[in-house]
Amino acid sequence: MTSTLISNDLEVIRNRTFDEIAVGDHASIERTLTAADIQLFAAMSGDVNPTHVDAEFADATRLHGVVAHGMWGAALISAVLGTRLPGPGTTYASQTLEFHGPIHVGDTLTIAVRVTAREEADHRLVLDCRCTDQAGRTVISGQATVIAPTGRIERARGTLPQVKISLAQGDDLVRLLQYVRPLGKLRMAVVHPCDAVSLSAALDARAAGLIDPVLIGPRARLLAVAQKSDLKIDGLAIEDAPHSHAAAARAVELALAGKVDALMKGSLHTDELMAAVVASPLRTGRRMSHCFLMQTPAYPRPFIITDAALNIAPALPDKADIVRNAVDLAHAFGLTRPRVAILAAVETVNPHMPATLDAAALCKMADRGQIEGCTIDGPLAFDNAVSAAAARTKGIASDVAGSADILVVPDLESGNMLAKQLMYLGGAVSAGIVVGARVPIVLTSRADPRESRIASCAVALVSARQRSRPAALEAAA
Repeated sequence: MTSTLISNDLEVIRNRTFDEIAVGDHASIERTLTAADIQLFAAMSGDVNPTHVDAEFADATRLHGVVAHGMWGAALISAVLGTRLPGPGTTYASQTLEFHGPIHVGDTLTIAVRVTAREEADHRLVLDCRCTDQAGRTVISGQATVIAPTGRIERARGTLPQVKISLAQGDDLVRLLQYVRPLGKLRMAVVHPCDAVSLSAALDARAAGLIDPVLIGPRARLLAVAQKSDLKIDGLAIEDAPHSHAAAARAVELALAGKVDALMKGSLHTDELMAAVVASPLRTGRRMSHCFLMQTPAYPRPFIITDAALNIAPALPDKADIVRNAVDLAHAFGLTRPRVAILAAVETVNPHMPATLDAAALCKMADRGQIEGCTIDGPLAFDNAVSAAAARTKGIASDVAGSADILVVPDLESGNMLAKQLMYLGGAVSAGIVVGARVPIVLTSRADPRESRIASCAVALVSARQRSRPAALEAAA
């Protein structure tokens, strides 16, 4: 019988008539705020105040992060009145509201109404309205006056249309280009761009004002690809190299000579390019790693996933360098103390799960000053790293949980699957580079959209300019 009642409650919406309601009657719902809620409310209302939609701006305010529109909470009060008490057939007469505190992504609100007065003459009810967060703090309070229904209404619950919040990739790219425009252009070696996709990527980044490309590969083949695909490469520097191995070697030579500031993979295999880099003085004392800079509608800020493309099964010392590289990239974008989540399948240390042991060791290394410039925590399961509500349910008290800026994966397989799931199923946009060498390296994929390729060059530009700052300061001194 109980299960039938629960099923009916889920499938049927019903009201309570004025005669069935007494002073003191109450009803409530719970709702956890997501980034998508904020974006959807902004799109619907047109209120794009940066306090609500710009994570970088919001982090610098007294609210310390993106917060919900105040009227989002007010809309939830309306939902209780319209679906629970009195329910369908209710007509709003008036509503007062006071806003006592911010609502952040991950906060779970209890939205409650309580009848405080009845007016028989016109079937009016006065209700106290209150929204409290998971800590019991009142964030919104007020009083509603409604005209309650006098007849019974019971109907099947309507099915709402699914609404997908899509990132406007063009707008995101415009903002990124505006950010990097003052940094000038990179002299970039484009290694063996012997197909239309990779050659177009170089030309698109050039047109965006990001790079001055140096094309390295068989001259005749490059010219043939350009002619066949109607791509204009007149006036571009071309370094003639007979094959992909020679092109990779020549790109390394140019970088070591200071003639290019970055490398970009063309149509050769990643292993071929990276083998030439690893065997050269471009390699530093730090392990090289790949960083995906990503943004998804379900998360309020850009974040980094590492390493999802280079290190197959990194050992603990490798993971320490992977963290350091990602932190340096976050610093280059102005994030002074990024929050680093070391991911595992669980959030507790388990001696049978090496990823959890590595996570605990990395945190201790940070405590001892071996990893600097960040706040680090782990092991954290993915849900606890990105969802404050999930972390709270698990009883995790952490400055990182629910608000990570950097996600460090256990190995390449898990990282690659995570990144591609976010791109193809989560609507994420991404850019990726290799860091930890003396110059940034852009690893493009034939499946990457045009915007992603351009954005990767922009990230390389930011990284390269960050590297040059200490040298410039030293020269000035």
